[in-house]
Amino acid sequence: MARNTITDVLAFLAVAQECSFTKAAAQLGLTPSAVSHTVSALEQRMGVRLLNRTTRSVTPTEAGERLLLRVGPRFDHIAAEMSALSALADTPTGTVRITAIDVVADTILWPKLAPLLLQYPGLRIEISTSYKMIDIAAERFDFGVRAGAQVAKDMVALRISPDYRRVIVGTPGYLQEHGTPQHPDDLSDHNCITMRLATRSALFPWELKKGAQVREVRASGQLTFNNTYQILRSALSGSGLAFTPEPIAQPHVAAGRLRMVLEDWYPTAAGFYIYYPSNRQQSRAQALVLDALRHRS
Repeated sequence: MARNTITDVLAFLAVAQECSFTKAAAQLGLTPSAVSHTVSALEQRMGVRLLNRTTRSVTPTEAGERLLLRVGPRFDHIAAEMSALSALADTPTGTVRITAIDVVADTILWPKLAPLLLQYPGLRIEISTSYKMIDIAAERFDFGVRAGAQVAKDMVALRISPDYRRVIVGTPGYLQEHGTPQHPDDLSDHNCITMRLATRSALFPWELKKGAQVREVRASGQLTFNNTYQILRSALSGSGLAFTPEPIAQPHVAAGRLRMVLEDWYPTAAGFYIYYPSNRQQSRAQALVLDALRHRS
């Protein structure tokens, strides 16, 4: 069927359903004379009269009634499908893949994204935890999350957390047995639980700051991990002192399981950013994830 024929049939259906050229014209955004001309052109091409026209009424002929009953529902079905497709475009579906470190996944991503999953059942989120600097394009991740200083310059970055402190904690039992350090230099006498990252060959330094004083402590001890939670669990077991993000230590400090030491020397670490290539167009699902994670101070 030619495109102009489809347009003409739609005009006829509007007139037949409204029984009025004026009402059909308002519905179609045309003038009554334009609609009348369109329907007349359709009748001429088909070789059959579709409407009975009088000064008082407009009604379908037998042929027009047949066209209305047989063809009308099919156009209604097409319109319904188009509406459904439009609604689908506004409904986020598919999988959004994110790479982040474990602490971020637990304390930032999950609390903010869990409500989104309940709101949009068609949305799927895959979170992969790693301390390696991953090429998100090569590994086919939609987003990466890292501390601000670690985000590549060619990426679009969006802050998802405030800056935070790193704190030094130990159990009351450990501190009672080994004493409480009063100065960063005292840490050399303690069993410090250290971290070795995949991106570094050396141990992660304990960078402490008090006003203008800065100390980089080369902490050492019996235990070294490449995972923040393993370090925290070791500190909770009384194995030594841990230098760890305050958000995961604070609940244990509040419960009395851990105590903070050298509190005047805690540095502020850069908050976390979610990032993605600047040339990538965002899907509806990805845009919702970004908005949910956005840090609002």
